[in-house]
Amino acid sequence: MINTIEKLGAYNVWANAKLLAHLDGIVASGAELPAKALRLFSHVLNAQAIWLARLTGTQSPVKVWQEHDLAGLHKLHQQTSPSLHQYIRDADDAEMTRMISYANSQGNSYDSQVSDILTHACVHANYHRAQVATSLRESGLEPINTDFITYCRELAGQA
Repeated sequence: MINTIEKLGAYNVWANAKLLAHLDGIVASGAELPAKALRLFSHVLNAQAIWLARLTGTQSPVKVWQEHDLAGLHKLHQQTSPSLHQYIRDADDAEMTRMISYANSQGNSYDSQVSDILTHACVHANYHRAQVATSLRESGLEPINTDFITYCRELAGQA
């Protein structure tokens, strides 16, 4: 059986790394990164840290809309993207069906199943990576393709 959530977790690591490498290239070319793109990608990585903290019952090191520079994004990616993927890989059926209680950034309380949270974290990241791509294009910069199918093609050696 294919573990779709695990595949999404691996894709999320790949897509975040691809986007970071692309942002590095933009800076290396002498262009400035749009503040909106940095803010959105900061949010992606902050959300990963926040969800991991909720899942593990620990304190998040970041706030939901805390902004980071490119070096900070690299650091947060290394701290959160592989950890989120590893959490998914380590989760057995009991963990995937476990319910957790948490409060969102507005203070509203919710109960959610771990598998739903893990799926959300990956889908949420993809949504905001698309917004980063739009922000880059609006600033006259070329975005990078981080589509899931592109990841699958690379995985299959068909890139």
